[in-house]
Amino acid sequence: MQSNSKAKEIAKTIVEKLKESFDGKAGTFSVYNLTDEPYCMFNITFDAYDYFFVTFSYNRGSIGCSITQGKYGLVLKNSQKWYDSADMDVFCEELKMQLELRIPDKFLEYNGWK
Repeated sequence: MQSNSKAKEIAKTIVEKLKESFDGKAGTFSVYNLTDEPYCMFNITFDAYDYFFVTFSYNRGSIGCSITQGKYGLVLKNSQKWYDSADMDVFCEELKMQLELRIPDKFLEYNGWK
């Protein structure tokens, strides 16, 4: 299990940051495709706002998110592209904004998220 230590550490940090940033608006986090060989990569899928499944991808330092629907996804734009230089607070705020733009206001209001 030692070979996955770097990827596991980064994934754990990201999951904790997402949980903190979404403050109860996200849950059921699943980390998979976790590897350090030949390079560090993994995916994290979680449900957001009880409305979307979101996949966070880390691939050799490049980061991004997409709304997942079956085997297809809709890439969400974000100004933070590389984990080593990313401001994760900005990343999470932009992610929340991109998701909330796609959810009806009535749904957000009903759940106390707007």
